Amino acid sequence: MQVKDIGEQGLLRILQKFCPAEIVGDDCAVMATTPNKSLAITTDMLVDGVHFSDRTTGPYYAGWRATAANLSDLAAMGAKPLAVTVALAVAGDTAVEWVEDFYRGMTACLQEYHTPIVGGDVVRSPVVTVAITAFGQVECDRTIRRSNARSGWAIVVTGVHGASRAGLELLLNPEFGQNLTEVDRASLILAHQRPKPRLDVLPVVWEILDSAGKFSIAGMDSSDGLADAIIQICQASGVGAKVDRTKLPIPDIFSEIVSTETALDWALYGGEDFELVLFLPIANAELLVEKIGNGAAIVGTATDSTDIWLTDSSGIYPNALLKLDRGFQHF
Repeated sequence: MQVKDIGEQGLLRILQKFCPAEIVGDDCAVMATTPNKSLAITTDMLVDGVHFSDRTTGPYYAGWRATAANLSDLAAMGAKPLAVTVALAVAGDTAVEWVEDFYRGMTACLQEYHTPIVGGDVVRSPVVTVAITAFGQVECDRTIRRSNARSGWAIVVTGVHGASRAGLELLLNPEFGQNLTEVDRASLILAHQRPKPRLDVLPVVWEILDSAGKFSIAGMDSSDGLADAIIQICQASGVGAKVDRTKLPIPDIFSEIVSTETALDWALYGGEDFELVLFLPIANAELLVEKIGNGAAIVGTATDSTDIWLTDSSGIYPNALLKLDRGFQHF
């Protein structure tokens, strides 16, 4: 049997057996360091030709995106970023300017969140590869986990989905979207090249949950796709879901450039939008959406069943099961 036979999720299940069960399984590992706070740790590896290329991002934006992915994982756990380390593998003939631009992109993203690069490693490799480890701090009673969802809770997404996938299409196929204005074109491309980790959402979440008097929330980020996040949370929590396709926050401009089905596919499975997907009681969910705005929406409800359905409140389309194998998989 080979890795390609079991796929990415199958490989992860095998590797998790070598880790403490109470630590792995979320966007970050969380380890108690003081009586009231925990250290959140996440690592992402990026490989040239798989995660980035000069055709679509260039070194500056590759550095930004690499950093944003890690900070998004911290946000998904409710953690405040503290620092990152960077392991860089490059060939000897790599231009020094490329490396400097990559680090400028990382630094530009990190500076928005007052987070330094505190070390790392450099090695020789025929393929440019970057591994970033981010460290964050989270209060023990505010840790957001995938396994906390309950039946009847609302499913909130913090912003529009599919924009990054559309930006990638514009970069790969210059003839695509010829009817777009320059402003709309630039907006979609930036959604792909310079995503924003939603650390800004956390203070609003804390305010609402503190007022409610009880910390009740589950979540993760949507870096691997909105459908992936909903499914992963449901599976970790032992619940199902009904997701209404009419409620999905899709960029308005999509109606002018792609079909309804393509827009839905990009929103659910396109990935790399780096929004948060949160399950929480309906009253708290409604208040959260009202406060953060900017495309935030309640898209569905957790259910007692273990099935995860895409429904249509307009009655036009039949129900369909959401599946993990539709999004990007490494194997």
